[in-house]
Amino acid sequence: MLCKNIIEMIESAYPRCYALSWDNVGLLAGSRQKEVKKIYVALDADDEAVEEAVSVGADMLITHHPLIFSGMKSVTDDDFIGRRIIKMIENKMAYYAMHTNYDVLGMADLAADKLMLAESEVLEETGVSDTDKGEKKEGIGRVGSLKTMTLAECAKLVKEAFSLEYVKVFGGEEKSVSRVAICPGAGKSVLSEALRKGAQVLITGDIDHHAGIDAVAQGLMVIDAGHYGLEHIFIQDIKQFLEKELPGIEIIPAPVRHPFHII
Repeated sequence: MLCKNIIEMIESAYPRCYALSWDNVGLLAGSRQKEVKKIYVALDADDEAVEEAVSVGADMLITHHPLIFSGMKSVTDDDFIGRRIIKMIENKMAYYAMHTNYDVLGMADLAADKLMLAESEVLEETGVSDTDKGEKKEGIGRVGSLKTMTLAECAKLVKEAFSLEYVKVFGGEEKSVSRVAICPGAGKSVLSEALRKGAQVLITGDIDHHAGIDAVAQGLMVIDAGHYGLEHIFIQDIKQFLEKELPGIEIIPAPVRHPFHII
């Protein structure tokens, strides 16, 4: 199957118009006319992912985070991004990224389902979609209900749901929570929205010291499960999606490999 036909299939399910204005999604390197028999799926187009995609003979690399994010004035082997792009092109590999369009139309509900959130709704609205039942709100993250538990028990639930060894917690471990917001990735920007939606705890990543203690001071506890910790679910979800939609094409998922470790 040609790369352009695979892109059409992906974008029928995850239209690029749902990506946020600052994002960079779609085909970022390679040819739409490339014949694709093998796809490698990863969260990031880092050195390991590109090398592994090349080593298994992948014709296409699909990632969540775009390697090319801001403007580039040259593509050379003088910097790490250029080297990766050159390697993909030298190996005739197409490279496609699906970022905030997937966050809005896939990641948010997938993460909420993993926590088994009840009565879930959009955390931060970014647009609407047309359905048979009328317009539907779309956006980043979800907020909903869990049975009443302590913050410590909620942290344990997050660890189990996302297969994590640890999480960082802001707030008293014995505090009760039942209204929960989740925003995979970097969630500092949705802290105020989580408060507005009545969440008692926000589950997200990349929360710094001041954001965490300021959230607690305003009545919002935080479970920081890491950017990768919550978003690695993209890999298996897209693998299953592609296998269903593209029978006959081999889909190879990157292993879950956290980008740092704690000593």
